[in-house]
Amino acid sequence: MYLPRSFAETDLASLDALFTHDPFVTLISNDAEGSPFVSPLPVLYQRDDERVLIEGHWARPNPQSRHAGAVVMIVHGPHAYVSPSWYPDKEAAARVPTWNYATAHLHGALGLFDDAVSLADLVSRLTDHFETSVGSDWRFDPQREELCLQLRGIVGFRFRPSKIDLKFKLNQNHPPATVRAGVEVLSQQHDGDAWAIAAMMRNRLKTL
Repeated sequence: MYLPRSFAETDLASLDALFTHDPFVTLISNDAEGSPFVSPLPVLYQRDDERVLIEGHWARPNPQSRHAGAVVMIVHGPHAYVSPSWYPDKEAAARVPTWNYATAHLHGALGLFDDAVSLADLVSRLTDHFETSVGSDWRFDPQREELCLQLRGIVGFRFRPSKIDLKFKLNQNHPPATVRAGVEVLSQQHDGDAWAIAAMMRNRLKTL
């Protein structure tokens, strides 16, 4: 990922926030011929200081469950279009349109598992987490044979990234007055991502 110094983030609390915003990631691997293969996947995320663990699973027929070697996981944060017409210095500085966003690219290797006990534990935690997030109460019951039989159809993974690139492009290369003007307009839009980007930009202003 192209990562100018002004947009590089180092605080892993920012990674926590990205996973809270969107735990539906993009996982990229290479097949035996070196061709890229992409899967969108829901995951569970946890962090203990600098140690990050991400867990998920594929359908067993998914070829990615049989790929070896390095992978890249993309975590998708909020993003929003920014118009130069919002800036007070649009003419003097010849401002142009841009797109503000936050994202993370995680690099490393996966650890795979397909034993029934580990898969049951993973599926239980996944469903508990996401059912709670939507106010529902379905639970995976390991005592139900028909549910446990379906575990044969998936392969689980654990991912402990060896490299984490965090990019938060929030007009850090603009003067504060320009950033404040962008925050004001984004805050008025009827779009959750625009609001989230405005909040991030506002928080960055506090550190200047």
